[in-house]
Amino acid sequence: MFIQIIGVGKLKEKYLTLGIQEYAKRLSPYIKFQMIEVADEKAPDTLSEAEVRAVKEREGERILAHVKSEAHVVALALDGQLWSSEELALEIDKLGTYGTSHVVFVIGGSHGLSDEVLRRAKQRLSFGRMTLPHQLMRLVLVEQIYRAVKINRGEPYHK
Repeated sequence: MFIQIIGVGKLKEKYLTLGIQEYAKRLSPYIKFQMIEVADEKAPDTLSEAEVRAVKEREGERILAHVKSEAHVVALALDGQLWSSEELALEIDKLGTYGTSHVVFVIGGSHGLSDEVLRRAKQRLSFGRMTLPHQLMRLVLVEQIYRAVKINRGEPYHK
């Protein structure tokens, strides 16, 4: 199985980078894993609705440039499904067994994801109604992917 996370913006905090590297290392015996960063769109803090849409569209183009046609895309979105760790594990297992062995999780920038990226996604996943920094979300997501792999292998990490 090949799992990618595509995120908007460069990770700035060393502790996030180190955490992601640790989980990527832990995943390496089990799956192929890749983290891709695409440039965020530089914009002032206050934007009109049209300007926000334009920012999301430009970031979305950068995201979609990395998505292969055969990939199963899961967009992280506030309106997505709420899955438990076990449900995420089941989804990954089902995809690997019956669907596709290439899964891409997409994390938007501070304004979210473009409509085009959301249309390309086959599923939407939410980690709850709370807003989390999109950079922190990468670490949370890679940890949950690792947890899912361990659950699917019947190993005790998730307890």
